[in-house]
Amino acid sequence: MLAHVLVPLDGSLLARSALDYALSMLDDTGTITLLTVLQPPEVPIYDFYPVTTSPQKDYEAGFSDALIRAQDYLFQVSSEIQEKYAVTVETTVEAGDPATAIAEAAEKLGVNAIVMSTHGRSGLSRWLFGSVTQKVLESRCCPVFVVPLKQGEYGKTSNAKSVQAQPV
Repeated sequence: MLAHVLVPLDGSLLARSALDYALSMLDDTGTITLLTVLQPPEVPIYDFYPVTTSPQKDYEAGFSDALIRAQDYLFQVSSEIQEKYAVTVETTVEAGDPATAIAEAAEKLGVNAIVMSTHGRSGLSRWLFGSVTQKVLESRCCPVFVVPLKQGEYGKTSNAKSVQAQPV
C-alpha cells in the first residue's frame, strides 16, 4: 500500500477512471493529490500592426475563469472522495505544459506514484498532439501506473472496473 499518490485530472471521465485504481493503492491513512494543469494562453505579439486594445486583458480574464472552474472541479471530486473514503485529499492547479507540471508536482510533493489514464491516441493524432502520459513516463520522476483506454470504453462513466492498471 502507498502513502501518497498523484492523480492528474483534465475534467474528462476517462481521466477520472484512474481514481478507483489510485484509491485502491492507498493506505487507509494515505493521501491522494488531485492535479489539474492549465495551459496558459498564448498572447499574440503585434510587431507590425497597431492595436487599439490590449489582447492581454482578454487572455488574462479567460485564464482566471479557467482557474476558477478547475478549482471548483477539483473541489467537487475531492468532496465525492471524502464522502466514501477516509483518505486525505489535496488539490492543486498548476499552469504550464501538462507533462512537465505533472512530473514537477510529483517530485515537489514526494509522492509514491502517479496514477493516470491514457487517451489511447496513436498514429497521426499522437504525432500531432503528443502523449502527456508518454512524456510523464519519460520523466522518470517516480513510478507511474497507467490506466489504458480500451476500445469502446470512452463514452462510459468509468472504465476503471474493466481495465487493468499497468505499472511502468
